[in-house]
Amino acid sequence: MSEIVFSAQGLTKIYTSGEVQVHALRGLNLEISAGEVVVLLGPSGSGKSTLLNIMGGLDHATSGQLFFKDQELTKLDDRELTSYRREHVGFVFQFYNLIPSLTAYENVALVTEISEHPMRPDEALSLVGLENRIDHFPSQLSGGEQQRVAIARAVAKRPEVLLCDEPTGAIDSKTGVRVIDALLSVNAQLGTTTLIITHNASIQDVANRVLFFADGKISRIHKNETRLTAAEISW
Repeated sequence: MSEIVFSAQGLTKIYTSGEVQVHALRGLNLEISAGEVVVLLGPSGSGKSTLLNIMGGLDHATSGQLFFKDQELTKLDDRELTSYRREHVGFVFQFYNLIPSLTAYENVALVTEISEHPMRPDEALSLVGLENRIDHFPSQLSGGEQQRVAIARAVAKRPEVLLCDEPTGAIDSKTGVRVIDALLSVNAQLGTTTLIITHNASIQDVANRVLFFADGKISRIHKNETRLTAAEISW
């Protein structure tokens, strides 16, 4: 059996603004296995990004427990969560957050210089199919190429977990195929546990499991017996 990487029991998150309380997560229970590709689907405000932020150590739960392997993340303070993020987690967001004055190689090198056992920047860029673009600046790259640089930057430190929030949200469908293909390549070659938030329901077909969110809970779980490649999904 695969190792359980994440385990959540009764996880809640409540945001308070004055007298108003917003229940972003409502007693969520969840297990994620090592090496899985998991897609999170659901309307805005259903709790997907809140869960991803807590799993990535960017936010604190209000109550409940969340474990990364045998480490209880919900007991860690901010300093300990920073160490957890640095050592174990890679992030890919909708917007690329590249530094315009640095080349693709240099943007990736920012991460490798502070990681314990990183791959070379050119190796990470080759993993996402950008071995011929390492000396280009972000302004010289297409949106999809910039997103793949962001993926290379996220995986260059060899994270055990890759958390992706709308990675194809700012690009067209043709380019999205290349981005999803890059994520699947990383998963296949490095065994990185990968969670993808998306509003594009077609992307669910590349996942091992699909988690459907509604009102701060997982309303349904679907397991794909046969997974499609990025090129095979219907955009």
